[in-house]
This record gives sequence, C-alpha cells and structure tokens, in this order.
Amino acid sequence: MRVLLIAFAAGAVSALGFAPLGLWPLTLAGFALLIAMSFNVTRLRAAFAIGWAFGLGHFIVGLNWIATAFTYQAAMPAWLGWIAVVLLSFYLAVFPGVAAALAWRIGKAMPVTFVLLFAAAWILTEWLRATLLTGFAWNPLAAITAGTIGSDGLLMPGTRVIGTYGLSGLLVLLAGAIFLIFRERRWPALTMLAGIPLAVSIAGWLTMSPRSTPPANDDRPLVRVIQPNIDQSEKWDPAFATRNYQRLVETTGETGDAPRLIFWPEAAVPEFIEDEPLARFRIAELLGADDLLLLGATKLIIETDPDGRRRAVGARNSLYAMNAEGELIGRYDKAHLVPYGEYLPMRTFMERLGLSRLAPGDLDFWPGPGPETLYLPGFGTAGGQICYEIIFSGDVVSEADRPDFVFNPSNDAWFGTWGPPQHLAQARLRAIEEGLPVIRSTPTGISAVIDARGHVLHHIPYREAGTIDGRLPRADTPTPFARYGNSIPLFFAFLLGGLAFALMRRAR
Repeated sequence: MRVLLIAFAAGAVSALGFAPLGLWPLTLAGFALLIAMSFNVTRLRAAFAIGWAFGLGHFIVGLNWIATAFTYQAAMPAWLGWIAVVLLSFYLAVFPGVAAALAWRIGKAMPVTFVLLFAAAWILTEWLRATLLTGFAWNPLAAITAGTIGSDGLLMPGTRVIGTYGLSGLLVLLAGAIFLIFRERRWPALTMLAGIPLAVSIAGWLTMSPRSTPPANDDRPLVRVIQPNIDQSEKWDPAFATRNYQRLVETTGETGDAPRLIFWPEAAVPEFIEDEPLARFRIAELLGADDLLLLGATKLIIETDPDGRRRAVGARNSLYAMNAEGELIGRYDKAHLVPYGEYLPMRTFMERLGLSRLAPGDLDFWPGPGPETLYLPGFGTAGGQICYEIIFSGDVVSEADRPDFVFNPSNDAWFGTWGPPQHLAQARLRAIEEGLPVIRSTPTGISAVIDARGHVLHHIPYREAGTIDGRLPRADTPTPFARYGNSIPLFFAFLLGGLAFALMRRAR
C-alpha cells in the first residue's frame, strides 16, 4: 500500500506540469519515479498497480476543472462533480497501468529496453485513450510543452513530424534518461536526453517554410475575435439575454472600410438562427457590406409524425458563416460530442437516478459527419472544430480539402480556472501538427490567434471582455503529420519497440 501511495503522489505531482502552472520539471521527475518503481517490482500485477495508482493521481489533479462544470447544473449537487472526476480518473488510470505492465512484461531484464518499451507503450496507450469509447484525449503528456502562452519549447517543432502522441513518447524518454542516470547507464541516458529529441526537433524545423516579412501592403484578411465575457450562470438566463447580446454588439464594434472576418464564440446566441430570419437580420446589421461572421448557434432537428405534426427530436451544435445580408453561406456540425454534456448516454437509466445532462435543455445533440471545410468568399477557407473537438489529434481538418485556417469556437466558461489554459495548450498542438493557424473565440477566455507554428500571436486573458484585431496568419506547407496523421507516432512506437527487441537479442 505504501508503494501505491507513493505512486499516487508522484502522479499528482506530475500533473502540475500542465497549464496553468506549467511546472514541467516536476512532470519529468514524476515519470522518472514511475519508471523506476514499475521496473523494480517482481510481478506483472504490481507493475500494473503502480501505473494505475500513478495515473489516478495524475488525472484527478489534471482534470480537477471537470468538478466545476457540475456547479452550473441546478439538478445536481456540486459535490457530485468531484465524484465524477474520481470515477473518470479510475477509468483513465487503466492506460498508464497498461503501459507500465507492457514495459515490465517485455523489457524487465534491462533498464534501457524497459525505458524504450515504456515510451512505446505510452504512445500506444495515449492514442487508445483518445480513441476507445468515444475517446477522452484531454491532457496528453505533450501538452506540458505548450502550457505557457509565451513558451516555444525546443521539442514543439518535432510535433510537426511525430504528432502529439509521438512527442509524449519523447517526453517519456527524457524521464527515462533521468532513471538511467541513477542506474549508471550514462551513454543510453545521453542519447535519450539529447540525441533522439534533438534529431526529431531538427526534422521538424526542416519541414517549415521559410519565414518572410509581411509586405507593407499586406493583403491577408482582417480578423476580429470577440470575447464578450458572459458567465455560464448567465448565458441561458432570459433575464440577461439583452445584456449578453449588447456585449456582443459592443465588442463587434463599428463597421470599417476594409472587409473583416469576425469570430463569435460557441453558442453565441440563444436563437435558432437557421429557422429565425429576424434573428439573423438583427445580427447582420452589425456587419459591414463585405464582412463575414462566423458564430456558434444551435440547429434543431425537426421530424414530422404520421399526423403531420412537426416536433424537435434532437439538435446540432453548429458553426455558421453569415454575410451582411443575413444569409447563411455555410454550416459545420460538431462531430465529437461531449458525453453527459451534449448528450446523455443510457438516458432512461440515468434519468431514473435523477441525473441529467450538464448542459441545459431536454434534447440531446446529434453528431455531424466529421471535419469539413467552409468556403468564405473573399477570405479563403476555414475548418471548423467546436470546443472539445480540437483536442483530438489527427482528426481536425478534412484530408481531401485542406483549409487555410481552423476556427475553434468554444465555451470554456464552465471549465473552471484550469480548463481554459489547458484547452488553449492543446489547440496550439493542433496548429503545429497541421501547419495551420487556429483562431479561438470563447465567452470568457482564453480567446487567441495562434499561428501555424503554435505561437500565440494575440490573446485575451481569462475573464476579461475584449477583442483581437489583426491579420489572419498564413498557413504553412502541409506537415508530415498533416499528410500521414497518427500512423507516424504509431510507427515511432514500433521503432522504439524494435530497438528494444534488438538490444535484448544482442544481450542474449
């Protein structure tokens, strides 16, 4: 039990490397301790238990913001949020447990092979965590490299080549190097500490397009990003509807001489704008003649019964493109929905327990078909990723129709203080992987303009109303990851495993 408590504490400390704290050396130290503890046990079951206990602490601390979401649902007590965090962490901790068990089962004879196999297993299990049972990809280990807005770490360019899960494997190798130093395996440690990460980072730099200074008559589109600072507790309250809309009006600002591409947050307005022309025309009055607006709103799914009566049977969380005439010229429907937030699994059973969705409303959201590209006359093309969708590596843009940028309207207002900066860090990783700018607009922050290399060019701090005015960053050339997706990190895991087997065979 003492060993498991130490593993739990190491996991909890390792989560402090994520935003908002960004204490990444503690993350590497925690993982080095995990590797040492799981290597030194004598049974497979013990290796799994240590990995699981580590994961439990890691996820409880890193996902503490989920508990805040329950404070906005009057039908549920606030304390239930912490039970949800713990229960979710019980499940997610299985993946670190499997990684530790795989490394022990195959590579327990040699410290070097154990580290290589642990890194390979971590890549595989992190990818599985993002895939199985709808997936929960939040806070991959690689996110510690992007957790501070002004940080541009040495390893981040490597994400262009090996993706987020491959970068997570590199970080495990760095932690493994600390373990090997204490085991007096200095040359392998030096290779893991400098050789492999440096080679991957250089490969990432070599895939970048040469930077060019924008000309004085820069013709890139003008953008305005809106953050109205509307609290989640007031967002759906009819008593605040007029004030909330006025905040959008004020931050959208006066029309100008040059066309603007304006970004509003997820679910920016309560009206069903596809079915309510008057709501669209009211919004269109805020736009200049050549402006376009991208905004989030809900689309009702209507069916007609045999008696001819029409009724709403579901909804879609949608991103719309609107012109100054109030015409909707494009729509993207969110594909990766949040369980218990946007739909209620096992609805009949859960309702009998008195549990409902965290988001307001009786209708479940239905998923869209997946990544699509919207055509914006005069402004190029945009990929849509609504809120939580942006965390899924390799599944954010249409492979057949690569956009000029990705728009990520979000509602982070119910994510507490830890959720928004973690969300932003993961959006930065998507920008680097795809070589595309990412624009974020949220009600309470953190809204941002991120360039194609993951640099945060502009941002509006959490819980502040404001706007961002600037030029749309240019897209980079398609990265290796953009071309081949998660087949690259999985192949990287295969190479690490192959190297471990080769070393074991040589030792025999």
